[in-house]
Amino acid sequence: MMTEQAHMSDLAIPPGEYLEEVLEEMGVSQAELARRMGRPAQAINEILKGDKAITSETALQLEQVVGVPAHVWSNLESSYRLVIAKKVDEKKAEDEIDVVSSYPYLELSKLGLVQKTQSKIARVKELRKFFGVSSLFNIGEVKEYAPAFRQVEKDSTSHEALAAWLRAGHIIASGKEVNELDLERLNRCLTDIKALTFEADPNVMLDNLSSLLASCGVALVLIPHFPKTYTTGATFWIEKNKAVIMMSLRGSWSDIFWFSLMHEIGHILLHDKRATFLENGLSDRQYMKQEEEADLFAQETLIPKKEYENFVS
Repeated sequence: MMTEQAHMSDLAIPPGEYLEEVLEEMGVSQAELARRMGRPAQAINEILKGDKAITSETALQLEQVVGVPAHVWSNLESSYRLVIAKKVDEKKAEDEIDVVSSYPYLELSKLGLVQKTQSKIARVKELRKFFGVSSLFNIGEVKEYAPAFRQVEKDSTSHEALAAWLRAGHIIASGKEVNELDLERLNRCLTDIKALTFEADPNVMLDNLSSLLASCGVALVLIPHFPKTYTTGATFWIEKNKAVIMMSLRGSWSDIFWFSLMHEIGHILLHDKRATFLENGLSDRQYMKQEEEADLFAQETLIPKKEYENFVS
């Protein structure tokens, strides 16, 4: 009965309490148990108080001496240490409450990526699961989110909101089925993609655009603009042969959408697939060079310079 309680309860019950009951029933003292196990009496006393863990070796010795199977002792010890660890983690979560407000929790909950809750501790735990970290303080060190913490477009830019926006894109894109990335096919599809600029129905346009990109190995993810992110799009790679284009629809203008889209496609066709390109803000010279190349690609793809000059003349 004691074993079942230790497994199901959140109370931190040391296995030593059960051992004490067993010894009492057997009429065996701590000193006698120590002699039978060939262990110092102090070690047995520490096990009974929960100060010393029951190792696999100790569990086997207890099985031989008191008759309770070794796996029972190991399970009791594991459950006890897990409860203790959870209590420590609860304390750490309390220390992270102050940073929760930096993240766009409401927007994430609307997308169904975190549970709706008013509990601050629950929000900490939901955000940990969302980002895949053991502490919210670790987010800035994770490679996947690092580009968000390098953005400098405005002093009011929220790096935490950008990281959340990127993570949302990763999660949603992971659930989209696309072909293997085929850069040659993507290049050939540019004419068909450009033709969609004439489609009047935005739903039809987006469906066709998503299908075209998916056939080339690119997942298109549209996520509403998060407050203080100031970005229109991002490009990154997940898995071995799957590219992702994220669009925020910031500004909600057709020309911005199409230029941003072609800009992101430019990154896929022109640049290193190990990088994450998050638009706006980075002052790094190499990054800016790649941004300029993506801009030029978008310009030439949408309105080639020669055709434009002929039109003007």
